[in-house]
Amino acid sequence: MTFPIYLEVDQIYNLACPASPIHYQHDPVQTTKTSVHGAINMLGLAKRVKAKILQASTSEVYGDPNVHPQTEDYWGHVNPIGPRSCYDEGKRCAETLFFDYWRQHRLRIKVMRIFNTYGPRMHPNDGRVVSNFIVQALLGQDITIYGDGSQTRSFCYVDDLIEGMMRLMASGDQVTGPINIGNPNEFTILELATKIIEMIGAKSKIVRRPLPENDPRQRQPNISRAKAQLGWEPRTQLQEGLTRTIAYFEKMLSEDSVRETQAVE
Repeated sequence: MTFPIYLEVDQIYNLACPASPIHYQHDPVQTTKTSVHGAINMLGLAKRVKAKILQASTSEVYGDPNVHPQTEDYWGHVNPIGPRSCYDEGKRCAETLFFDYWRQHRLRIKVMRIFNTYGPRMHPNDGRVVSNFIVQALLGQDITIYGDGSQTRSFCYVDDLIEGMMRLMASGDQVTGPINIGNPNEFTILELATKIIEMIGAKSKIVRRPLPENDPRQRQPNISRAKAQLGWEPRTQLQEGLTRTIAYFEKMLSEDSVRETQAVE
């Protein structure tokens, strides 16, 4: 027997969904359900309790963009039937639901589009480039890049992301979004790999694999709206953010090594 849960809340943050390709492609049907059913459930709750609700959307709604950098009024260039579509289209549908609830029920909504967040507490098998490259370099393994490494990303440190998220939630009801939250400094994947090898002092070689289907060639946020409406822009540069993230993974891998040694003994 199940019982309904009654909550008294005034703010809801909907962050549910795997965000790494290796994870969201593992069970694509469930990924789409998480984005769509999850949005419906949380919007229904927000409507019942009259709460303000924030949707953690993604730069993936822009797909492989034909507009660079990406502004919030760009509709995107997404393959609706590709292997990444479960995530891309799930998040796009969630945005649709949020704005329909805003139009139809006058729900107080906030929609943020997140660009490539990284930082401490990422899972070592997260599957995204920052954690992949750092773990591979620390273990002395070859670093794997896909394609020729010329595709670009803009990496936003987690502390900056959280500040942007909190500012958006605290903004007036007239600020609905969507608002890009990301770092506009753009790097190629090859530049990132080279930088991490140098910072760690690793002997890792760079090996190339075929580029996955529909992998975006460019990704860079235009954050003019975030600056104007939230007074927000990122403060953490890549060098500083990577230093903190590398230190986290060094400590974690060292602790894992100690535990393995103790288990053998």
